Amino acid sequence: MGSDCTVAIDDGLINIRVGAIIMKDNKFLMAGNERQDYLYSVGGRVKFGETAESAIIREVYEETGVKLEVDHLGFIHEAYFYGDDPIKENKLIYEISFYFYMKIPNEFEPKCESFTEDGSKERLIWVTADSKIKYYPEFFRTELNNPSDGVKYIVVDERKKN
Repeated sequence: MGSDCTVAIDDGLINIRVGAIIMKDNKFLMAGNERQDYLYSVGGRVKFGETAESAIIREVYEETGVKLEVDHLGFIHEAYFYGDDPIKENKLIYEISFYFYMKIPNEFEPKCESFTEDGSKERLIWVTADSKIKYYPEFFRTELNNPSDGVKYIVVDERKKN
């Protein structure tokens, strides 16, 4: 496979990302790391030459140690936000994400041995929609209470906050 689908443009970046919706017992699995004060969906960037579906299977395996199958595409998320890691700090990022519901076997026991691109150790945490922990994407708080078989399109533009 090729490089991550991240392209520098003007003073910002464009990302193509995939995220997993891994639900069990009214909780969903999120990832975090030692550097950030929030959680994020299991997933990552699509590599040039792979499909979004093959990317999420690869990312889930890399982050959980378990090869899961895709159930269906749940969300297309278009977002503008400012980066917060050392490599992208304060850069405007335009990201298109595909969030897939994954098929979860009864014996699913994830183990995280992955690291972020800047070397921070990642961890996995089961959360509920009403958890006080800050996590992204924020629409998980409302949308995962009533999962749908359809695909929803969601736009978030954090440029309006600045």
